[in-house]
Order: sequence, then structure tokens, then C-alpha cells
Amino acid sequence: MAAPSAESVHRPPAPPLRPFVDGYLGYRLSGFPPGLHRGLPSRHLTFIAAIGGGIDVVAQTDPAQPPQRYGCVVSGLHATPALVAQGGDQEGVAIALTPLGCRALLGRPAAELWNRSYELADVVGAAGTELRERLQGAPSWAERFAVCDAVLGRLAGDARVAPELRVAWEGVVRSGGAVAVGALAAEVGWSRQHLARRFRGEFGLGPKLAARVVRFERARRMLQHSPQSVPVARVAAACGYYDQAHLDREFAALAGCAPSVLRLEDVPSVQDGAAVAP
Repeated sequence: MAAPSAESVHRPPAPPLRPFVDGYLGYRLSGFPPGLHRGLPSRHLTFIAAIGGGIDVVAQTDPAQPPQRYGCVVSGLHATPALVAQGGDQEGVAIALTPLGCRALLGRPAAELWNRSYELADVVGAAGTELRERLQGAPSWAERFAVCDAVLGRLAGDARVAPELRVAWEGVVRSGGAVAVGALAAEVGWSRQHLARRFRGEFGLGPKLAARVVRFERARRMLQHSPQSVPVARVAAACGYYDQAHLDREFAALAGCAPSVLRLEDVPSVQDGAAVAP
């Protein structure tokens, strides 16, 4: 029996899309045993187009939303994990869409997609179907990325996030989730209450929860890309947690499992790969 294999190809989007999309990841997984993959909280919206089969979300981030199979899924920011069925072979393109780019590409604030998943065509219409269908017929990764550039480029509009909210969001990300809400409010010249209200109205979550998600994502990546000999407590300290117990509580709340469980999972994270594309 062949050993599991994972192929990944990274590429930045075309220059006009770079204010909205941090990267593309083409992925091909083969030979992995069937199981469940965790769709984890992230600073990016989930945006994945399957090639071949679909994406089976068996447990949504919002328990009120039923399981569904997607051809091209787009999900808002969230603070709890989804569970996705992992078959033996999977292939597709993941797009690291930022919440700052949601208005421009999807025509709505990220808050309207908060904690929910949708078929892309139900959000943007015919362009969603076109993206999915054209990717099926593109034989090379270069051609697939060119399809993404072409379709997303036509979707891109002039809608932009308010400058104060852009500064606040970028401050949360730049700090690795370590910035205080009061410092963000002072930087943009708003009260804490006004910032929290406007931030939630644009992104779906408040700045404090956004900082928790960004810090969690940083810690998760550090754990998964560090040797097993690196203690979890060292990662906790590097990412600004009070201690390992604090990190453990945050992982339980945001990932639904202990840090050690995520560290041992051997199926590559598609979302993670797209987010760190060059």
C-alpha cells in the first residue's frame, strides 16, 4: 500500500487582488486514511474550491446549520471548529481571503458570513459556478491559479472597509493577537465601546475575540511546525499566554481539543497552507 502523499503549490494572487487575498494554495492529498479534519478558527475566511469531489462538512461551526457538501465553500470568521470528512484523496485550491477583502470580492461585510458556511454561487451568483467549473477543466496549477485571478478579478469592486477598522484589524494581526483593545481604540481615535460595536458590525466578532483567534492561530502554527521536543509551555510563553494552562483552555474553547491532539494530527491543513503562501 502506497504511503500517504501531499502535494502543495503556493502562489500569490495577481497584483490587483493582493489587498484582498493573501495567497493561493493548490493541494493534492492521496492515500490518507478516512477521518475527520478540523476547520479551525483563523484570521482568514475559509474559501476552498474542490477539484473532483466535494467538501463534506459534517459538523458546522454553528450547530444550527445542518451538514452540507460544497463544491466551492466560503465561510465567515468563526471561533469554534467545523468538522470536515477526510477521504483518501482530495484536490483543490484554497484562497486566503482576508476580512478586509470580503466587501470588495463578495460584495458584503464579513459580518454577514460570521460563523456560517455557504456555497460560493449562493453568495456571488454565476461567478461562483464559473470558478468551480473552470477549475475542473484546468490541467495545471498555473492554469488553475490563472482562473482564480480572472474570476476574482472580475468580482473585485470598489467597496472598502472604513479606514479606522482597517487600522484596527491590521493592528490585531500585526501584534499576533497581543494588542489591547484600549490601545487599538486610542490609535483610531474612537472609544472602546464604539470600536467594539463598529468592529463587530464589520467582521462579526469583537476585537477582543479577534485577538484571541489570531493568537490561537499563531500558537497552533508554532506547535505544528516545531519539533516534538519543543515544550508546549515554551510556545505558550512565546505567544503571550499566561502559562500552559491558559493555552490549554484557549485550545479547548477554539479548537475543541488539547494542543497535543492538534500537534499529532498528520493530515496537512489546507487553510494554513493558503494563509502562508508567499
